[in-house]
Amino acid sequence: MIRFLKSLILLPIAIVVVLLAVANRQIVTISADPFSPEPVFALAVPLYAVLFAAVALGILVGGIGSWFGQGTTRRRARYHRREADRLEREAAHLRNVAAVNGQTGENLRVPNRVALPAPR
Repeated sequence: MIRFLKSLILLPIAIVVVLLAVANRQIVTISADPFSPEPVFALAVPLYAVLFAAVALGILVGGIGSWFGQGTTRRRARYHRREADRLEREAAHLRNVAAVNGQTGENLRVPNRVALPAPR
C-alpha cells in the first residue's frame, strides 16, 4: 500500500521534472563576475541544469539547517537512552542479588538513590 502511495505521488513529480527539463533546454551563461561584460571564467549550461542545481542546493542547505536545529533533541534522546540502559542494568543487578539472597519481591530492600541531574 505504501509503495502504491509513493508511486502515486512520485510519478506526477517525475513527469513535471522531465517536462521542465525538456522545455528549458536553452543555454545560459553562468559567471561570478557581475562587473565585466566578458567574464574571464564563464560556464555555459542548460537552464534546467541551473534550476535543478538550485533546488538541490536548497534541499542540502535546508537539511543541514534542520539537522543543526534538532541537535538539542538528539542530545536529550542520547541522555535518556543512556539513563534507561543504566537503570535496566541496575534492575537486573538487583534481581540477581535478590535471587542469590533468596528474597522475593515483597521483602526486597532497595537502597535509596540520589536524584539524577537534569540533562543540559
